[in-house]
Amino acid sequence: MNSERPQISRLREIFAVFLRLGLTSFGGPIAHLGYFRDEFVTRRKWFSDDAYADIIALCQFLPGPASSQAGFVIGVQRGGLSGGIAAWIGFTLPSAVLMVALAYGAAIFSGTWGEGIINGLKLVAVAIVAQAIWGMARTLTPDLQRIAIAIAAAAIAIFFENAAAQISLIAAAALLGILFCRKGSMAQAAHMHWGVRRGPAIVALVLFVAIFAAMPFMSKLNIAALSLFGAFYQAGALVFGGGHVVLPLLEATLVGPGWVDHEVFLAGYGAAQAMPGPLFTFAAYLGAVALPYPNGLAGAAIGLVAIFLPGLLLVYGAMPFWEMIRRQTLGQAAMKGANAAVVGILLAAFYDPVWTSGISGLSDVALALAGFVALVILKAPPWTVVLVLATAGAIFY
Repeated sequence: MNSERPQISRLREIFAVFLRLGLTSFGGPIAHLGYFRDEFVTRRKWFSDDAYADIIALCQFLPGPASSQAGFVIGVQRGGLSGGIAAWIGFTLPSAVLMVALAYGAAIFSGTWGEGIINGLKLVAVAIVAQAIWGMARTLTPDLQRIAIAIAAAAIAIFFENAAAQISLIAAAALLGILFCRKGSMAQAAHMHWGVRRGPAIVALVLFVAIFAAMPFMSKLNIAALSLFGAFYQAGALVFGGGHVVLPLLEATLVGPGWVDHEVFLAGYGAAQAMPGPLFTFAAYLGAVALPYPNGLAGAAIGLVAIFLPGLLLVYGAMPFWEMIRRQTLGQAAMKGANAAVVGILLAAFYDPVWTSGISGLSDVALALAGFVALVILKAPPWTVVLVLATAGAIFY
């Protein structure tokens, strides 16, 4: 009993600090990592800068939401697997609740004013995705080889708008990376003890692969809950390079089959930019508004768990093997190619559906450009851009 009390106290501490971060961390994954460093390296001194850099290197190497994975790893380091789960719940809960509330308030999108708000939120999506492409391209396509991979991926993705094509593109780009992107290597951080045994880590990796392999069979069962889970799990498993990449993956798997209306999808994505915490909580909104049952709270829970689960399984499984993984030249080269393809896929999604659906005249171009300038040059917080463009959309629609 006495040994349990310190663990419970530690879990409460982990949950409380991540709940506060989930309520106050605006600005996307890169900003989140800055908040984490200030909290856990500078203020609480749970980690050294070198150890924190190693955590970030691991999370950026793997697919999944990097900031949520980093928070999960910090929780695991502090309180074991239950600590990681407490950290994830605390960081995710605030924005998930807000996104579900938005889904239940979707009636505000009806009528002339509602259509104007939708138009403004679609312009937010134009500005946000353009900003994401701008930043990711500078980081992930710094040489001619990766620029060529990105352009080829964009061209193919425009003509083949489905999830299977995107998976194939990422796999093919990883092979091209092995062939053409071996020069240079990822930064090496200091060694740290990860605190996860190999047995549980292998179980996590096997579970990740087993669920991914079972998704085609899930779809054949014609059980709506399994199909919904599979769609979100697939998106979460293939998000390389940043949370915004989830846009084309979810659009292909949910809007394409008619589960979520195109307009409602983009409006929710635009509104998600105003929320604190991880962008992946957009899945809670989509699960709640999805047409097939289950939707509502059940659909939101399925979407939320399914989209985060693959990234958390991967990072937990990789923790004890990271020292070995990061020294593999072929693995690093494959990731370079895959990340370049992600830039191309996001560029294709920027054209269709983001630009084609959001821009209908010169006034829309001007407003979207103003939002882009505010984000990239003026460094305005995303939530302010959301409010301004949503209001402008309602006024000028």
